[in-house]
Amino acid sequence: MKSLKLSILMTMLIAVLTACSSEDSTSAASDESAASASASSVKAIEFVDTQESKPLVIDAALFDTPQAKEFLATGNNPYLGNEEAIAKGKKVYQLYSCTQCHGPEAKGQVGPGLTGPNYKYPKNSTDKGMFETVWHGTNGGMGAKGVGLMDPTDPKNGITPDELLKIIAWVRSMGNPDPAAS
Repeated sequence: MKSLKLSILMTMLIAVLTACSSEDSTSAASDESAASASASSVKAIEFVDTQESKPLVIDAALFDTPQAKEFLATGNNPYLGNEEAIAKGKKVYQLYSCTQCHGPEAKGQVGPGLTGPNYKYPKNSTDKGMFETVWHGTNGGMGAKGVGLMDPTDPKNGITPDELLKIIAWVRSMGNPDPAAS
């Protein structure tokens, strides 16, 4: 009789533990799917190419820093006013020979000035617009500078989104640092 009671007690204990474990895994799965849903519900800004005003698809995986991800979600450049990022942006601007067309202070030479308030491409008054212009190029002679686009034979060649945001921060520091005020 004792062994029967012990067996029944053990069976009940196993049933209770199994139910608790099942609820925990259901709860965990529910938490994971909620987190996944909220991550996928974060809407990225929509890019438009400067050449034809068509949708511009940029692989979200290229936005691999917290600042680039913030820009992708909001269209706001978190590097504006950040002296370290501005210094890096200036170096990258020089490295990619942007000075050849836009001048050493981005005020224009062969190519148009980038500092405003008068822009060849009015959309460049916003960071999102300037990003699109530099990333995909223009009809006015500037080729795409975005990684994978600058040299189609080398998918790693070109400016990354994070580098481009730093370049834009530097350009803004040379003229009108508040694109909304342009």
